[in-house]
Amino acid sequence: MHAKSVARHLIASSRTSHTPRPTAAATVDANVAAAVTSELGRLCAEFVAYSRSLDPTFATEVAERLATFTLNGGSRIRPRFLWWAMRACGGTDTHVAGALRIAAALELIQSCALVHDDVMDQSALRRGRPSFHAQIAQQFQSGAPPREPDPSPFAHSVAAPAGPFAHSVAVLAGDLALSWADDLVATVDLLPPVRADVLRIWRAMRTEMIAGQYLDLHGQATSSRSAVQAIRTVCLKTARYTVEQPVALGAALAGADESTTRALAAAGRCAGIAFQLRDDLLGVFGDPEVTGKPCGDDLRSGKATYLLALAHARARATGATDVVEVLHGCRGSGPLSGTELARVREALRSTGAPAQVERRIERLVRASDRHLTAAHLEGPAFRHLAELLRQVASPHQDTTATQPNDLHEGMR
Repeated sequence: MHAKSVARHLIASSRTSHTPRPTAAATVDANVAAAVTSELGRLCAEFVAYSRSLDPTFATEVAERLATFTLNGGSRIRPRFLWWAMRACGGTDTHVAGALRIAAALELIQSCALVHDDVMDQSALRRGRPSFHAQIAQQFQSGAPPREPDPSPFAHSVAAPAGPFAHSVAVLAGDLALSWADDLVATVDLLPPVRADVLRIWRAMRTEMIAGQYLDLHGQATSSRSAVQAIRTVCLKTARYTVEQPVALGAALAGADESTTRALAAAGRCAGIAFQLRDDLLGVFGDPEVTGKPCGDDLRSGKATYLLALAHARARATGATDVVEVLHGCRGSGPLSGTELARVREALRSTGAPAQVERRIERLVRASDRHLTAAHLEGPAFRHLAELLRQVASPHQDTTATQPNDLHEGMR
């Protein structure tokens, strides 16, 4: 659809919405995640209503399911970074509408990433429930709900193959989420200079996200053991997309100067890299009851993590061929048994790689704090932002901690 047509539809739909959005920044401050979820609900209802005007089957099986997927789950971490950066840089009540709209767009682009990621990883579960393509597969395995007769000469009955069909629908749903996100950003009401900055950051973020995902896939396909490549993947797939660019969007919305924006973005990048390095450690040494994900999946899938790259390099440098064989042997296997996982953990520890990753995390956290200081901001909103960055980096979180980190699902 032409962008102007989308804009007219969104404007018309907003006039009939019965869910008021908050107009006071202080109201959103009290619960950013709830305010963003409310905005998402209102906007997704508009998108679903338009989808229903196109075709009820498409609306029910794809648009409504996508809206539900987006609304149910996630920590709204990207919107929180955007919001508190905006507020820390002086954002007021006049910025609320634009910030909430772009925050909702961030959640939709995250839905795109998650739906596509589950297809690529062949993951049957997401947030403890069937992933998007698994839902489609279940529906069509058990028999699709009857469709109203279509008088069109192009009407035909669709068989229900669970594999390719379900994956194809999920790809379309991810594309739809990205389209909705772009529609929201394209129609946000901003002053021209601010709009230019926001669109520049948004365009960069979308391409970076896809580049990071490709590098992740490429590392698995080629069995990459490059530490440099691993950090580049982390930076693009997690750090910039999840932390740095949402922070930059918030600063841009508030009209922050270049120096402040650059300092905040650098703080976000360091915290985001620290988060992913911590997540890699938890993926091997964490307790599944705490982390909410099985241990060893990254090892089995051959994910080219910084931890594995370091371990391989150290093992090769010291001639520890037995360690290299252990690390290579776990790749592409079935779920690791307790004994096998213990053997891999011991091999990793013998190289000193986990301890080196911990040290790098600590350096990244200190660097993030230095960049925050260089922003020369203060006040409650800035303290909220600083605390959120430290929470993401979690420098002192032990990999066997007993408390779960609710940000891990939102970051993936």
